[in-house]
Amino acid sequence: MRRRMRANPPDLRPDRAPAPRLDAQARPDAHPDARPDARPGQPRVGMVSLGCPKALVDSERILTRLRAEGYAVSPDYAGADTVIVNTCGFLDSAKAESLEAIGEALAENGRVIVTGCLGADEALIRESHPAVLAVTGPHQYEAVLDAVHAAVPPKPDPFLDLLPASAVHLTPRHYSYLKISEGCNHKCRFCIIPDMRGKLVSRPAHAVLREAERLVAAGVKELLVISQDTSAYGVDRRHDAHPWKGGEVRTHITDLARALGQLGAWVRLHYVYPYPHVRELIPLMAEGLILPYLDIPFQHSHPDVLRRMARPAAGARTLEEIARWRAACPEIVLRSTFIVGYPGETEAEFRHLLDWLDEARLDRVGCFRYENVKGARANALPDHVPEEVKEERWQRFMEKAQGISAARLAARVGTRIEAVVDEVDADGATCRSWADAPEIDGNLFIDEDFAHLKPGDRVTVTVDEAGDYDLWGRI
Repeated sequence: MRRRMRANPPDLRPDRAPAPRLDAQARPDAHPDARPDARPGQPRVGMVSLGCPKALVDSERILTRLRAEGYAVSPDYAGADTVIVNTCGFLDSAKAESLEAIGEALAENGRVIVTGCLGADEALIRESHPAVLAVTGPHQYEAVLDAVHAAVPPKPDPFLDLLPASAVHLTPRHYSYLKISEGCNHKCRFCIIPDMRGKLVSRPAHAVLREAERLVAAGVKELLVISQDTSAYGVDRRHDAHPWKGGEVRTHITDLARALGQLGAWVRLHYVYPYPHVRELIPLMAEGLILPYLDIPFQHSHPDVLRRMARPAAGARTLEEIARWRAACPEIVLRSTFIVGYPGETEAEFRHLLDWLDEARLDRVGCFRYENVKGARANALPDHVPEEVKEERWQRFMEKAQGISAARLAARVGTRIEAVVDEVDADGATCRSWADAPEIDGNLFIDEDFAHLKPGDRVTVTVDEAGDYDLWGRI
């Protein structure tokens, strides 16, 4: 087996993508607007963005506004006049990570502004870190700007500081997250996201499409569509229609996906709940308008566990739906996440989940052990599962998922697939096939005849080796 150029954590959840630290903004492949090019005397702001891609989009919006007001982005603590920490509060472990990041920023810089999901619990933050300058909640952009103004007054140059045409991006220039809505109407007992981010609020379809057009015009080749519940997009607006390109487009995920597919970029859908109308997306995948990739948070398979979670309890029908999707689009790749050790989960219910996995044969699977979260209704459920049992079930789950992943990837050996180049170094090119989302899925490695490649290039690759999560191939 060839050398693994970069390990892919098998248990990584799509709502917990690796957090970009301050030095991520100085990468040579990042958008120019995110690089630390400051004029003398220009105020500089650092950003630590934790948690999910939706939070990363919030960070990008904040930096875009600050850039237009004359601020530069600092790649390190030492060069920043103040540091914004965009926090995650989804799980207690995420809260601990956020508090640790705030402490690190205080130790390294001393002038820290806190925002994001954990910012909804200001008392918790100030109890641990009373020296923070300000605390704001999620997507409170104006309050963040006010806090930055108070800490470091802007010094705009009217001839230089203009709103960047493509906004500030913290991702490599060839892909970008496209947030289509905020909030969620679900009331899952283990989740507090609706309490932190509110009910579903969808962006008008034409506004999303205008942003997507600008991104593609700026060189973005892959649009990653994100929200809390992508399938529900437009429900709050009663799927109203808006003028677009001489016609109309509804605020509906099917209409939006079809229109996005006309822009010439890869379109990848995340956080798609398996509502019946999702089947309308599959023909768009078969036609090549959007990538044949669905990220669906199933969470469990047993109907009793799903009922205790307050989620749709239709595991059998879900298997039938998956079979229909695959019949209509054989190339479709399915990613999901699951919870093991949910309160009351019996050994029989857990074995049901393993058997369900054997039937579903999902391509990419993440799993996390249940955690109590302050404010979640699941905390009050009886029969909490002991930690050692959670760990044992997690190990068994991951062993099962790993075997399925290895088998499905082995079937690709000898085939030719399209891939995008993410990184190139002296040892080879790290790529992703159309079946892999950045940061959360596997990689495709090329370690010969790669010197001419650069990030963002599309290549056709013959797969000649497969591992548990990654592929190796040649152009």
